[in-house]
Amino acid sequence: MLFLPKTKHSVKLFIPIFTEIYIPMKIIIINGPNLNLLGKREPEVYGNISFDTFYDQLKKSYPNITLSYFQSNIEGELIDKIQEVGFTYDGIILNAAAYTHTSVGIGDAVKAISTPVIEVHISNTFSRETFRHQSFISPNANGIIIGFGLKSYELALQSFI
Repeated sequence: MLFLPKTKHSVKLFIPIFTEIYIPMKIIIINGPNLNLLGKREPEVYGNISFDTFYDQLKKSYPNITLSYFQSNIEGELIDKIQEVGFTYDGIILNAAAYTHTSVGIGDAVKAISTPVIEVHISNTFSRETFRHQSFISPNANGIIIGFGLKSYELALQSFI
């Protein structure tokens, strides 16, 4: 507390107030085609847990992060979402799935935004078909995490913290 000189009418009291304001990080997971089938599709490659179940667990494990999720099987919708959040979010975790290997448009969208992007793949794409060794996203991503199953998403999330 700091007292200032007394005037004719009152004593002025100056009380400095310091308030810490916490603004949680905003991170979005963007998933591409067929990832809506996780838990059903090729469980030997992708596991038997649905993404919704995994996402609920992830949110509970990181309550201080505003985590959102978007999935589409349509390339243009993925590009629209990247552009929508690409200047306001703190991070994007992107698994473009098969579009990773074919979409110049998604690669260009990642290049055009300021939000950092971590490219994620559930399986080790380098242990699979040769066409999966090429990524149009990697040159523009801040990092790449592949082959750790659904844990790849958590590792990407931790990279932003």
